[in-house]
Amino acid sequence: MEYRSIYFDGDVVHILDQRYLPFDITYCVCNNEKDIFDAIREMKIRGAPAIGVAAAYGMYLGLRDFDGDSNDFVEKAKELKSYLDSARPTAVNLAWATKRILDKILENKNNDVFLLKKLVLDEAKKIEEEDAERNYKIGEYGSELFSDNDTIMTICNTGALATVKYGTAFSVIKRSYEKYTGINVIALETRPYLQGARLTAFELKEAGIPFKLITDNMSAFVMQKGLVSGIVTGADRIALNGDTANKVGTYMLAVLAYYHKIPFYVAAPISTIDFSIETGKKIPIEERSLDEVTHCGGKRIAPYDTEVYNFSFDITPHELITAIITDLGVVYPPFKKNLRKLLSNPNR
Repeated sequence: MEYRSIYFDGDVVHILDQRYLPFDITYCVCNNEKDIFDAIREMKIRGAPAIGVAAAYGMYLGLRDFDGDSNDFVEKAKELKSYLDSARPTAVNLAWATKRILDKILENKNNDVFLLKKLVLDEAKKIEEEDAERNYKIGEYGSELFSDNDTIMTICNTGALATVKYGTAFSVIKRSYEKYTGINVIALETRPYLQGARLTAFELKEAGIPFKLITDNMSAFVMQKGLVSGIVTGADRIALNGDTANKVGTYMLAVLAYYHKIPFYVAAPISTIDFSIETGKKIPIEERSLDEVTHCGGKRIAPYDTEVYNFSFDITPHELITAIITDLGVVYPPFKKNLRKLLSNPNR
């Protein structure tokens, strides 16, 4: 089955509404920047790379009908960036993508508005194309960390549904399955939004990769039984020292992996590394609706008036991370030193 998380048809942006997966494959149409904002905020589209691409196209949709001079065009672009960035504050790819669009405009601000609009669209398409290329490389590099008969554990969803193509951690899993024999996967259900049960299980089944789905609170026992060879997760933002924001529950896995002496890997493109912050303490953590915790499948499961914590992400300290798999290679500690090498790499 062919499916794409997002694509632009030359007029509107089509987004696969992931709220209805795995049972219904439904695309929503985004005609303007508000449609893109709502799609990101309401998690019709999710996954750091995918929402970055969506935001880039959101910049174009918000500017394509602009009627004014170049100076006003620049101011409109700045407003759009702030607006779209606020849709989901933790994932750095969103702000990274809108900044790329804004930077392209600022570099060419002396040109007429017609040309600026074309440059914005071209840059959005380039961001989309680069995402697929980077994710393929992540799979290539990451697969070198595994071998025959390994069982890989993962949390949340990091496949093509979270990106333009291939995925991040999922790309590592899929490439390992293609290269080696006996590869198996253990996927956490990933409460409260169940991205693992709904989305990762869907993608693993579509790819024909053998897997077991487990509840989040089963992960420690599965490790204790010696059923896990390594863990690969995605990331929504990585600080310069390697501290990583990812789906809540990732930190739990890293602690458990450390205790059980299991390698713990983070897979993400360079765009997910926030070189402007030193540690994970600077990463804002999104809190979502209490209904996601008090309800399941649309039905209330907790008493009325129950108070809730619903942090959407957590921070995994760099000390618990074995390596970070990027599209430029595998980075080992000390992360601050070695990630800076990536920053200075002319091919970045």
